[in-house]
Amino acid sequence: MTAPDESTPEAGATEAVPAAATEAGGESQPPTPTPTPTIGEPTEASEEPVVEVVPPVEVAASEEAPPRHRWWHTSFAAAVGALAFGALSLTPSLLPRSGLVQGLVTGVGIAVGYGFGVLVAWVVRQFTGRAQPWPGNRLAWQVFGAVAAVVAVIALVSGKQSQDDLHRLMSMSPPSASWYPVTLVLAALVALLLIGISRAIRHLAHWVARGLAHIIPVRTARALGVIAAAVVTVLVLNGVLLNGLLNVLDTSFKARNASTAPGVEKTTSAYVSGGPSSEIPWDDLGRQGRTFIGGVTPTADLTAFNGTQAVDPIRVYVGLESADTAEKRAQLAVAELVRLGAFNRKVLAIGTTTGTGWVDENAVKPLEYMYNGDTAIVATQYSYLPSWLSFLVDKKRAKAAGVTLFDAVYGQWLKEPPDSRPKLVIFGESLGSFGGEAAFSGLQDMVNRTSGAVFSGPPNTNTLWRRYTSERDAGSPEVLPIYQQGQTLRWAQVPSDLDKPTGTWQSPRVMYLQNASDPITWWAPRLLTSRPDWLKEPHGRDVLSGLHWIPVLTFFQVTADMMDSTGVPDGHGHKYGTNQVWAWASVLQPPGWTQAKTDALMTKLAAAEG
Repeated sequence: MTAPDESTPEAGATEAVPAAATEAGGESQPPTPTPTPTIGEPTEASEEPVVEVVPPVEVAASEEAPPRHRWWHTSFAAAVGALAFGALSLTPSLLPRSGLVQGLVTGVGIAVGYGFGVLVAWVVRQFTGRAQPWPGNRLAWQVFGAVAAVVAVIALVSGKQSQDDLHRLMSMSPPSASWYPVTLVLAALVALLLIGISRAIRHLAHWVARGLAHIIPVRTARALGVIAAAVVTVLVLNGVLLNGLLNVLDTSFKARNASTAPGVEKTTSAYVSGGPSSEIPWDDLGRQGRTFIGGVTPTADLTAFNGTQAVDPIRVYVGLESADTAEKRAQLAVAELVRLGAFNRKVLAIGTTTGTGWVDENAVKPLEYMYNGDTAIVATQYSYLPSWLSFLVDKKRAKAAGVTLFDAVYGQWLKEPPDSRPKLVIFGESLGSFGGEAAFSGLQDMVNRTSGAVFSGPPNTNTLWRRYTSERDAGSPEVLPIYQQGQTLRWAQVPSDLDKPTGTWQSPRVMYLQNASDPITWWAPRLLTSRPDWLKEPHGRDVLSGLHWIPVLTFFQVTADMMDSTGVPDGHGHKYGTNQVWAWASVLQPPGWTQAKTDALMTKLAAAEG
C-alpha cells in the first residue's frame, strides 16, 4: 500500500506519545513506547477498531490512467524515430519526385518513424517496469534539437542532389529551389495530420478502457479498449471513408466515361465499331473506346509510309454500356469481328485494356504500319476507373475480361480454315498485361495458341510473370531475367537486352517489355518487411546506385512513385510509349520490315504525341 501523504490525518497516527519525567531522584525515565495500533485492533483509549480511510478512487485504475500533456508534447523516443525516418525518406527511390510528392513521402516517413519510436519505447517499458515513456530532460532535448537541425539540413541537401541526379538520368530538368519549401511545408502538414489521427485513436482506446475498468479487471479493460478502437477505425476507414471515396470516384469517372475526349470525332470508316457498318452504337463505346476507334490509322498515312497501297485497318471495341457481363461483351466483340471480316486479315490482335478502358496507341499503330493496314485489333472495357484504382478493386474484372475475350476469339478462330487464319497475337499494358496473360495456363499454352505476345509494364501480381521471374536462369538478375536461355520468352528495356540470352529465340515469341524503374512492376506488400532481389543485385540501368531497401519506408516510397509513374520520358518508369514499335518488330518479324522503318516509325509516333 502506498504511504499516505503528509497532509492527511493518517500521517500522524503513528507518532510516539511524549514521555513523562519522574520526580524520583530527579532522573528521567526512558519513555514508555506507545504501541502502534493496527487495523481492526482496539487501543487502550478506545474499544473501537481503527479504520484506515482509503480515497474513493480505484488505485489500480488511477495507476493506469495516462498523464495529461499538452497536445504538442511527445516522448523522446518518438521524436528520435520521427527524425530518423523523416531523414531516410529523403533518400532516392525509383522515380524523380516533385516537391509535392517528396513532401507527402517525408510526411508519411515522419509519422511512421514517430509510431516506431512509440513502439520501441513501449517494448522497453515492458522489460524495465516503467509506467510511462521517458519524456527527456532539458539537456537531452537541447542536444536533440541541435542534432535534428544538422540532420535535417544534410538530409534535405542530399535529397535534392539525388533528385537532380535522377532527373538527369532520365533526361529531365532538375527541380528548382522551390523544391525545398514545398517539401518542408507539405511534410509538416502530412505528419501532423497522421500523428493527430493516431493520437485520436489512442485516446479512444483509453476512453473505452477507463469505462470498462469499473466492471472488469484493468488489464482486460485495456485490451478491450485497444480492440474496440481498432475495430472502430477499420469500420470508419472501410465503411465511411473508403466506401465514400469510392462512391465519389465512381460517380465522377462514370460521368467522364460518358464524355468524349477533345478532338475525337465520330468515325465514318466502315471497318470499325461505331461506324456505319457496325451494330455497336458510337455512344456505347465509352470515352476511351471512342478515342481508340477514332484513332485508327488512315490508309493514306499507311500508304505514304510503306510506299504501297494500304487497306483500311479494322478496330473493334465493346464498352461497358453495350452489355452487363464480360461474357456478353466478348460475344458482341466476336460478332463484330466476323461482320467486319477480321478473320480474313493477316493479323488479329487481342488486347486487354487498362482500368479506364484505355488502349495505348503505341501498342496498336505499329501493327497497322507493319502490315500496311491488313490487321484487326479488338478490345473490351471492364472498368472506367483509373488504373491505380482498378489495380486495387478491379483485378478480378481485368482477369475475366482477358480470359473471356481471348477464349471467345480463339473459339471462332479455330472454326476458320487453317490455311487462311490470321496470325493471332495478344498484348496488354499494365493491368492489361495481367488480364492478357490470365487467359493461359503457362508459357507453352501461350505459344500453342498464339503467334506471339507483347506484355508491357507487368504488375507484380501477374501470375505467369512472377512464376518465370522466380524460375529464371541462375545468374540472371530480377530486373532482366533470362528464362530457359531465352528460347521462347525474353525481357527487355532496350533492344540490346534481347541479345543477352544465349539460346535461339524461337517462334512464336513472347516478350515482357519492362523498365527497371517501373514502380508498378516492383510494388508488392512484401516490400514492408523483406529486401527484394532487384535491390540485392546490381541495380537496373535507370535506377540510382544510392537506392537501398529500408524496412517499411521503401514500401511507401515505391507506393508514392506509382502516383506519377508515367510522368517520365519513354523507357522509364511506367512509360513504354514508342518502345513498343521495336518490341513488336522483334516478336513478329514482319516480312520486309527493317530497322530503318522501326526508327522512322518511332520518330513519327513520338512527334504525333507532341
